[in-house]
Amino acid sequence: MENKRTCLYDKHVALGAHISPFGGFDMPIQYTTIEDEHRAVRTACGVFDVSHMGEVTVCGKDAERYVNHIFTNDTTAIRPGEILYGMMCYPDGGTVDDLLAYKAGGDSFLLVINAANIDKDWEWMKQNAEGFCIDLRNQSDAYAQLAVQGPEAERVVEEVLGIKCSELTFYTFKTIGNEELKAGALYGAAISPSFILHPSSIIVSRTGYTGEDGFEIYGSPGYIRECWDKLMDSGRCKPCGLGSRDTLRFEVGLPLYGDELSAEISPVMAGLSMFCKLDKAEFIGRDALVKQKAEGAGRKVVGIELKDRAIARHGYAVMKDGEKIGEVTTGYHTISTDKSVCMALIDARHAKLGTEVEIQIRKKTFPGTVVKKRFYDKHYKKN
Repeated sequence: MENKRTCLYDKHVALGAHISPFGGFDMPIQYTTIEDEHRAVRTACGVFDVSHMGEVTVCGKDAERYVNHIFTNDTTAIRPGEILYGMMCYPDGGTVDDLLAYKAGGDSFLLVINAANIDKDWEWMKQNAEGFCIDLRNQSDAYAQLAVQGPEAERVVEEVLGIKCSELTFYTFKTIGNEELKAGALYGAAISPSFILHPSSIIVSRTGYTGEDGFEIYGSPGYIRECWDKLMDSGRCKPCGLGSRDTLRFEVGLPLYGDELSAEISPVMAGLSMFCKLDKAEFIGRDALVKQKAEGAGRKVVGIELKDRAIARHGYAVMKDGEKIGEVTTGYHTISTDKSVCMALIDARHAKLGTEVEIQIRKKTFPGTVVKKRFYDKHYKKN
């Protein structure tokens, strides 16, 4: 089947981006080098095309009850205009996907899901919607999205795009409506959205996947193309591909579905129990996660620092005293800290910090130590 393309595909090609398949889309992997793009986000500002991500809207009187039925976190704990991270799980505790839940009100939510899982997630959501009075819509083709990330992101969004965003704190959002956009006066108040996106309205959230301050902007394809052109013409931010997106998220210990989360890797195994509100009355997978939390999950995602510059890649074996105890999920020589590190899913008996292990890289083994899987400190605007 032919890969999809985002509304910015021709602009990536014009900039000489290296294009490669990802999640069913032809996406830019890098424009210059992954290292340059990574450093731009850590020190100044980078912009990513993330229009491949999926968006599902949930509206109606049972919207919140339904979201809490399929979602590990608890949306009743947040107010309209706030966002939660969490997972959808199978009954056995395995992960369907990790996602963001945007709450406009008790009767209106936007769920942002991973590109590679759109079709699977949509079927799962429909299968589990019986008995709920909701309007459930897959709007993935209607939304385009940019991520503007880095310490200069706030200034760039306000001064280049004209979007007032300084009042937003981490994991909050606002919707800006028709008249403000038409007039170019994006300093207006937020409107109350139903999340059925209109051609002349946008959603702006202080979120991202890099460990830096930043914003994600959702809008129509035409509007997002205009934003991209303004950002590129300004010279104040660097176009960044999925290569640096991966190195950035990895350094701060953020999981990638298919690596640190999967149908076989539960949130408890991934060390994400804090996003699973096990005291909720019910959600799909709750009983399995409660059991894993109480009895131990058997396997755990950990960080490992190698005592060598060798790079541990996905799938490489993790060894202990000659026995295989797990596999690498993601590994790099970090750009920000100049260390060879990886995340790995290993036998929980060997997951204690400081445990000495070995990584099998081709025909040689390299010594390593279990460490915290956040290899670089995050820089978010919390207050």
